[in-house]
Amino acid sequence: MSQTLYLECYSGISGDMTVAALLDLGADQSVLETALKSLPVTGFDIVISRVKKAGLDVCDFHVKLDCDNHDHDMAYLHENHHHHHGDEHGHSHASEPGEHEHQEKKTHSHDHRGLLDIVAIINQAAITDHAKALAIRIFSIIADAETKAHGVPSEQVHFHEVGAVDSIVDIVAVAVCLDNLDIHEVIVPEVYEGRGFVRCQHGIIPIPVPAVTHIAARHGLNLHLTSTEGELITPTGAAIVAAIKTGDQLPKQFAIEKTGMGAGKRTYDRPSLLRVMLITDKTKNSGGIFKLESNIDDCSGEILGFVMERLFAAGARDVHYTPVYMKKNRPGYLLNVICKKDAIAELEQIIFEETTTIGIRRIQMESTGLRRTVKRILTSLGEAQVKVCELESGKRIYPEYASVAELCQKHQMAYQDAYHIIKKECEAAEGISQRTLVELNRFELPLTS
Repeated sequence: MSQTLYLECYSGISGDMTVAALLDLGADQSVLETALKSLPVTGFDIVISRVKKAGLDVCDFHVKLDCDNHDHDMAYLHENHHHHHGDEHGHSHASEPGEHEHQEKKTHSHDHRGLLDIVAIINQAAITDHAKALAIRIFSIIADAETKAHGVPSEQVHFHEVGAVDSIVDIVAVAVCLDNLDIHEVIVPEVYEGRGFVRCQHGIIPIPVPAVTHIAARHGLNLHLTSTEGELITPTGAAIVAAIKTGDQLPKQFAIEKTGMGAGKRTYDRPSLLRVMLITDKTKNSGGIFKLESNIDDCSGEILGFVMERLFAAGARDVHYTPVYMKKNRPGYLLNVICKKDAIAELEQIIFEETTTIGIRRIQMESTGLRRTVKRILTSLGEAQVKVCELESGKRIYPEYASVAELCQKHQMAYQDAYHIIKKECEAAEGISQRTLVELNRFELPLTS
């Protein structure tokens, strides 16, 4: 069953924080380990552990490399700057070929890779097609942002840090975990970011780093800037949000089914945590109740009557017309149709086919209804269909019009007489006492003598 995921990004977001949170949420660790072992890259190992953050027991996902890097080296990241940096994953800043030869010697040669190289690596992994597509989408979003940030053609963008082994592992791991949890709806209301400057392979750059600002602008991410001095959102984290976010509004009421927490690696003035939740929207009912309405000023009464019959036959719960005065003071009708969500398409098609309207307003509604059942009960007049509604104080019986009319014709009786006989005998059959009827009648209009 598909789940809805809520990302709570009060400490920003990045690759390994996301993986750790999804593992803590319940993603299968053995599935992830098997997937990562199938990657055609070497020089890494993964360590999954439990750590303490602000006194909380949370999951930590660490890609251990054979070579050194500066991903979590605070002195390197903020040399001569009094900033606390709080990310767990390196920057995804692209470079032109040959630009960072000296840097590579210092870090024991991170590979330069183009997007096509990374796509080839992902496609060789033993993971599902859905996971492959998601991982490739995340990398493509980063590549697009780096193209804009550095002002080079896309074919000249080569990844230094984000194309390194640890970044490939993080992004593929995120895709595998999301696929394993069967998550297709993701809500991210906002992502918190810090301020100041951070050192990367290009030098000192401002926070949010350019790749993050380009991703946020292109994909409509809601950023919340804080007073924290340091980078809370990495380009990888921003790209993950951009690739998986399907909405930014939480339901008015929701239930939390499960929670996961992932740890970051750097030090902030706030705990470096990403919390994720599987939620269920409590405002949704079985498909939802909708009202379809349209103003019509050039249809005859015969057409409208025929439309009503077709709408009821197609599953409308209610149909009615209201006389209105429209543009240019023309008399017309307001057509209202109440229906379930799964009936909307068919009912709208009928309205367009049978009337002259060119537009239909669709409104989702909340409704409250009594629990009810429809029964066929044998009476002295014959079998009658009735609706039995349940209240806290008891039951109410409502004979259906078609049954009453049929028995009226059969016995040559007045409608009101047949209705009361059917109602009384059905109440007796349902075991509704006279005392209960007195209590119920207190809420009904008194009968006139």
